[in-house]
Amino acid sequence: MINIEQISKKYKSAESYSVKDLDLFIAEKEIFGLLGPNGAGKTTLISMLCSLIKPTSGAFTINGLNYKNHKNQLKQLIGIVPQEYALYPTLTAFENLKYFGSMYGLKGKSLDDKIKDKLDQLGLLKFSDKKIETFSGGMKRRVNLIASLLHEPRVLFLDEPTVGVDVQSKNVIIDFLQNLNQAGATIIYTSHHLNEAELFCTKVAIIDQGKLIAEGKPKALVESQEGAHNLEDVFLGLTGKGLRDSA
Repeated sequence: MINIEQISKKYKSAESYSVKDLDLFIAEKEIFGLLGPNGAGKTTLISMLCSLIKPTSGAFTINGLNYKNHKNQLKQLIGIVPQEYALYPTLTAFENLKYFGSMYGLKGKSLDDKIKDKLDQLGLLKFSDKKIETFSGGMKRRVNLIASLLHEPRVLFLDEPTVGVDVQSKNVIIDFLQNLNQAGATIIYTSHHLNEAELFCTKVAIIDQGKLIAEGKPKALVESQEGAHNLEDVFLGLTGKGLRDSA
């Protein structure tokens, strides 16, 4: 589904590359975890794959489509769930979703029915006429997720989709995403919750300083690292225990 070849990104004011000569293949219907410390290049990589920023060098295709020649087609193919809430606080959940659906050319009763169905699946139907500013963090995350799915993308990018949410909301989100995957969606997911990633992802890649340092099924990676009991042990063994603070 996604083929990445020697992709690199260096921002104009930066001293080093955020992503450097990275090769990656993501199969169709995979739940693929992009893992790495702060500043490893995860968000930059996703931003390039979503055509939000241009690579400095290298190339990629999604479902055989090249981002240089098929940008509009790629936008219809993918959905993006950003780390920050992309919602209008003074509008209701339904109004937000109606607006985002219209941006994909959706309208009328079919859009209304789709919004109600997704709100119901994520336990939010009874709050559909409440303003987003009254919602908890977990509720906002769920509406944020729905906004990315109304056009039924084949590939879904999620940047920290469960950060800062309560346990119940996290479980609902994960179950919902697994159902989407079983229905055929390819999911690319970043998270610092390594226990969650170990259970959720069918395959993971660990990147550090913009480079790929490990890739494989979570269980196989744990078994390959001497003394590792879980994915967190693998992660710390490969990236170290030093702090990655930046300002």
